[in-house]
Amino acid sequence: MPQLRTSSSAPLPAIAPTSNDGSAAAAHPRARVVVLLAFDGYQSLDVSGPFEVFNSANVRKPKSMLGYRPIVASLNGGNVRANSGLNLNGTVALADLPSNVDTVLIAGGDDDAALALGSNPFVARWMRDLYKRARRYGSVCTGAFALGAMGLLDGHRVTTHWQSCERLAAMFPRARVEPNSLYVEDRGLHTSAGVTAGMDMALSLVEADLGSETAFAVAQHLVLFLRRPGNHAQLSAALTAQAQSSDRIRELLAWIAERPDARLTTSVLAGRLKMSERSVTRRFREETGMTAMEYVLSVRLDHARALLEQTDWPVDRIAAKSGFGSIDTMQRAFMRKLRFTPRDYRNRLHHARSAG
Repeated sequence: MPQLRTSSSAPLPAIAPTSNDGSAAAAHPRARVVVLLAFDGYQSLDVSGPFEVFNSANVRKPKSMLGYRPIVASLNGGNVRANSGLNLNGTVALADLPSNVDTVLIAGGDDDAALALGSNPFVARWMRDLYKRARRYGSVCTGAFALGAMGLLDGHRVTTHWQSCERLAAMFPRARVEPNSLYVEDRGLHTSAGVTAGMDMALSLVEADLGSETAFAVAQHLVLFLRRPGNHAQLSAALTAQAQSSDRIRELLAWIAERPDARLTTSVLAGRLKMSERSVTRRFREETGMTAMEYVLSVRLDHARALLEQTDWPVDRIAAKSGFGSIDTMQRAFMRKLRFTPRDYRNRLHHARSAG
């Protein structure tokens, strides 16, 4: 690791939020300081995604509420290089950070680079001291390996990128790794899955601080298709099916996803493709690894979960809008696939938001 620059005499760069038209907006002196810690080999979206969420929240929050002062930091400051080759200039050295850090999130990237960061004695001391006084701390993606090397995952529920969950669990057996979660909060520790999941987690922090209206306004500004809660699965059945299929079947998958409440039988799908039901059944399984009706069910479950998360509609209305027809049918599907009822799902979501 490079030598630490211990001088704190260098002025801290002015980092102010920007308004919609790009003009600088004065940061409130008591704004929440959010540190995004990068390193050589980091994943660029693990930093830029959450940074954009926090910065956008400054423009869309109620004027009476405190905003954020997001700061990108690194061990020695200056330039860090992403694993994609993208260079990030002007990062702030750990020694030059203000003392009133509210939140710190370690970016992910290369597993071994994150481990090296967490094994650096100065970084470990800085982080262990910070987590005792900061309001919250955590990681995006494989930044969890850095926290693990510092001993800060022990006894906590955590997650990371689905490709690295098994390794994280093997290296840090005292942590409880949840591979099917987008992000996890456990007693002030926030960890997320890979890349764009860091934005989902940042939105959850904004919602906890500034309310759901601000969080949804930020999501809309960033053109996010769906505000996803932490207990969403990392791997999408619909996306996996699309990735494996031909253009003809992929068009059918998109057509199904756009109308979950339609009458979607094998006969209807066969008519859509101008094929026999037998041919559709065979082609669908060969190309997607599931039956057509299994895919329809996954689309309807995703749609129902989104409505449970984003609306206060009664469950019977959600069942109708998602293509289940009745509460009983939707409840059986939830129990079979998710192991809890729609009402339990909504209650868990409300509990998680309240705890945040």
